[in-house]
Amino acid sequence: MFLGFACAFSFFATAEPPEKIDVNPTFTIAKYQPGSPIHMVGYGDMRFTDPSVKIGTNPRVRKWLAQRVAEENPEVLLLTGDMPYTGASDADWQVFRDETALWRKNQILQLPTIGNHEVRGGQKGITNYLQNFPEISGHRYYSVLMGGVEVISLDMTSPSGGTSTQATWFAAQLDHLPKQVDFLFILYHTPWVVDEQSKLFTNLPSKEALTLRHLLEIHLHKMHAKVIVFTGHIHNYERFERNGVEYVTSGGGGAEPYPLLFRGSADLYRDTAFPVYHYLTLDYRNGELHAVMWKVKDPDAGTLSVEKKDEFTLIAEPNKTGVFIP
Repeated sequence: MFLGFACAFSFFATAEPPEKIDVNPTFTIAKYQPGSPIHMVGYGDMRFTDPSVKIGTNPRVRKWLAQRVAEENPEVLLLTGDMPYTGASDADWQVFRDETALWRKNQILQLPTIGNHEVRGGQKGITNYLQNFPEISGHRYYSVLMGGVEVISLDMTSPSGGTSTQATWFAAQLDHLPKQVDFLFILYHTPWVVDEQSKLFTNLPSKEALTLRHLLEIHLHKMHAKVIVFTGHIHNYERFERNGVEYVTSGGGGAEPYPLLFRGSADLYRDTAFPVYHYLTLDYRNGELHAVMWKVKDPDAGTLSVEKKDEFTLIAEPNKTGVFIP
């Protein structure tokens, strides 16, 4: 059972030294022009570890999904955290590298965010995380500009309130979003909006997530891009719309699924089938984003396959709604 599980975080944040806040994207991928198509995949919560370990993670489904994601041939992979079972374990990261070898062979750009399992086992987990994602060049939080799409990845293990460096940087990024950006993806491990069941059993959203959500919402009135907050941690799939922002929770990459008792009325995904191992394809082109959630049809079947279980299309436009939800 998962009572209280989501609160068992281990943070290793330290006081952040003062630094000049850079308002520009951390990285710019020059090959993408405004409006250029981008094929992306997003998912998380795999818990790569010794394949003989079958408690807390499903090694068969996990490995198959990693292979399936590679077969989707995405240009960009958005990872919502909890990739290893134990971040401080070199052996777990080796399993990650082995089971995702095709990601690197296919030269997929991997854009991750730090989860609580990345720091499981001690500070060494952060070192391992940064070493295994060389694309982000040692940044615990960062932004990537890709033509009409920008990704901002935030760090749940770094301070995010008040005048913390991360919060100040995040606000500056929102204030200076390049005009060419149609869609802004925000990556964070724990969800900023949750279903009633998750609220009841996991005490989410966390204080830090709510602080960042509020910071985003006070900037929405002057932002021109459509915003999607893409998170994990809940080993299920949930989707919400709040104040013109799409909130997607994707934590079905192989970690032990949370029992699904009910879905609240605000959850735009209505299916109560269990479990929900899955990934999403995210296709951008000329101001439009088309998303599909692909669910493992039967995780116990002799041959695994996926079925389309959720689908939505977003059109880039100013985030303006008739009523602002406080």
